[in-house]
Amino acid sequence: MTRLAHLIAVLVATLLVTATAHAAVRTKTVEYKHGDVTLEGFLAWDDAQQGRRPGVLVVHEWYGLNDYARSRAEQLAKMGYVAFALDMYGKGVRANNPGDAGKLASTYKSDRQLMRDRAKAGLEVLRKQDNVDTRRVAAIGYCFGGQVCLELARANADVAGVVSFHGALDTPDPKATQSVKAKVLVCHGAIDPFVPDAHVTAFRDEMEAAKADYQIIAYAGAVHSFTNPGADKAGLKGVAYNEPADRRSWKAMQDFFNEIFGTGVGQSRTR
Repeated sequence: MTRLAHLIAVLVATLLVTATAHAAVRTKTVEYKHGDVTLEGFLAWDDAQQGRRPGVLVVHEWYGLNDYARSRAEQLAKMGYVAFALDMYGKGVRANNPGDAGKLASTYKSDRQLMRDRAKAGLEVLRKQDNVDTRRVAAIGYCFGGQVCLELARANADVAGVVSFHGALDTPDPKATQSVKAKVLVCHGAIDPFVPDAHVTAFRDEMEAAKADYQIIAYAGAVHSFTNPGADKAGLKGVAYNEPADRRSWKAMQDFFNEIFGTGVGQSRTR
């Protein structure tokens, strides 16, 4: 190899290393408000991409915004989306055990308008990002967060689609759901004791009456929180991780996004 060829090879290698170093997922904490309540969300995006791209709102489980929800936002960013994990409870308000988590979540379960409005505050943060294509925005949520996303759909929030992972399906007044514009994907544990068959049937009837474009996928052997590898640590009966259901539901979400957003995003990168 000539000296010139060697120098060129070194330069190319250096440029490749530099490009790789800069092509990384970036994250930042975002403080925002809903009324008098200060909230603190988590934004993730891949700065190697140029221009606007679809945005995905991530809604946490009943414990509050934690590492699990943040990790999902980062996964979505690696796939080419701008992801914002919102905060439903307030800055620094987090639960450390199921009892406290249940108390926090019940505030919103008993006041669906508050649930919807608090979620919409997070949605607006995502939609205001310069790199988000506001025509292509979706919301996904886990357990409590799945229910929140379904309430966004019931409220006809400005999203193209919502995905509920092992979320509760009930709502106080199903007949109030006159129409649902967003497409809906429900990923459900087939033997989830917290979401009985009666709730699944009522949800299906509600969506049919609202002429919604919806899907319900039930995963055999899966109970509540089947996507969370740390679910077993809660020590709750009927709560457990299920790797096949986790993997399959993530793939179902990807296919759903390809449908509502169009191809070209999230195609070559997997979970």
